[in-house]
Amino acid sequence: MVSAAQRVVILTGLALPAFLVTLGCAEKRSQIETIRDTGMVHVVTKSGPMTYQRDAEEGERGLEYELVRLFAGWLGVDFKLSLADSREEITDLLVSGQADVAAAGLSRSLAPGDPLAFGPGFQWVTRQVVYRHGYIRPSSPAGVAPHRLHVTRNALTREELDRLQTLYPDLVLVMHEDKDDLDLLEMIEYGEILYAVARSNEVAWSRISLPELRVAFDLSDPEPLGWAVRRSAGDDSLIRAIREFYDHIRSKRQLAGLIDQVYVFADKFDYVEARSFVDGYNDRLQELKPYFMNAANEFGFDWRLLAAISYQESHWKNSARSPTGVRGLMMLTKQTARQVGISDRLDPVLSVYGGAKYLTILVDKIPDRIPDPDRTWFALASYNVGFGHLEDARVITQKTGGDPDSWADVKKSLPLLAEHKWYSTTRYGHARGSEPVKFVENIRKYYAMLLHLTHEETMAEADPHPAPAPAPYNLINSPVL
Repeated sequence: MVSAAQRVVILTGLALPAFLVTLGCAEKRSQIETIRDTGMVHVVTKSGPMTYQRDAEEGERGLEYELVRLFAGWLGVDFKLSLADSREEITDLLVSGQADVAAAGLSRSLAPGDPLAFGPGFQWVTRQVVYRHGYIRPSSPAGVAPHRLHVTRNALTREELDRLQTLYPDLVLVMHEDKDDLDLLEMIEYGEILYAVARSNEVAWSRISLPELRVAFDLSDPEPLGWAVRRSAGDDSLIRAIREFYDHIRSKRQLAGLIDQVYVFADKFDYVEARSFVDGYNDRLQELKPYFMNAANEFGFDWRLLAAISYQESHWKNSARSPTGVRGLMMLTKQTARQVGISDRLDPVLSVYGGAKYLTILVDKIPDRIPDPDRTWFALASYNVGFGHLEDARVITQKTGGDPDSWADVKKSLPLLAEHKWYSTTRYGHARGSEPVKFVENIRKYYAMLLHLTHEETMAEADPHPAPAPAPYNLINSPVL
């Protein structure tokens, strides 16, 4: 079949000179002008938790998705997303003109004659050799032997693979054609393989739900990730627009905020906490999950958010009780239970229902102009400290030059409610303002961990026609992992 990029129009007779005259007179439009004329930027991306994903709970999300949405708004156009599985497919879509921009977590290529031009790097990553906690930690590729080093198709270039084999002739590389880096990291966590190559951002993202992962050593120098467009002689308009956009979101700290959302708490990894959370997820949460899902469906929340609140409050222990008398999965006070119509705080169904209903009441109190996720973080803070104290902190934030509608600014003001200088000027007075900050940040962390742990199942729920399971990886006949 002839592709769209290969089709030609054959003109005969007198039509040919007329066509050439018209073509010669037409003004050639630049890439950015064409996008603005059509009102649409076509973007190719790759499915994954750090790029783009669509699931049954959250809809569309991901770092690249959010950046594309901002870029299109900045240009004043709509956007259309296409998915590709490999760098080769992404390159073909750009070169053929079926896509304008690739926003797929691509590392910049230095290969001569590369048909793609790259914008500024927004993240720097290294390729790392990863192993499972408790096993021997190699300090170089030489230390991996006699075990195998597992890699995916796009983890290393052909030249890098050849170089490794030349420098370390005893190293056995196992290529996984039908898996990605995250698949290999899971295989390490569960002891199926011992050593694999993955990018540092994927390792950081994964450790929050795969606590046994450890980094042995870096296999490469840091390299930037950025957007790519097709290289066009004499036309750098689209790349210039991308550079200007990145300067814009950096100046407004939007880029830092988006990266923080994706890799939230990845730099504060606590093995004991992560191990305990994952064990609780595999054990207690499976029995409680239907209660969270039912309440979430009734009140319009992600069930994982309700489960994260419950873990912060009770560690999913129905009999939990605090010294102040709050009880149950959602640790409701007697007053709150009466407010939401709950008669038995130790009944897990009623407790989860009551907690969800109370959170709905608090969300509705937050000004409509405040969007999510800040709206949710404010509601959670008031869940812990009370709505009045939250409002006091927002007033202090405004007085000190911060944004009272930004959680990032208000969480700096909340601890001031414990200082006489500040609480003496407020309506509701003294409060242990550091506690709601810790409360919200913990829930954000647990929520992120649940997003990790449920990634595969939510992707499957969103896809009514899931792909068949990939073929098992090909190991050379040997008992050595």
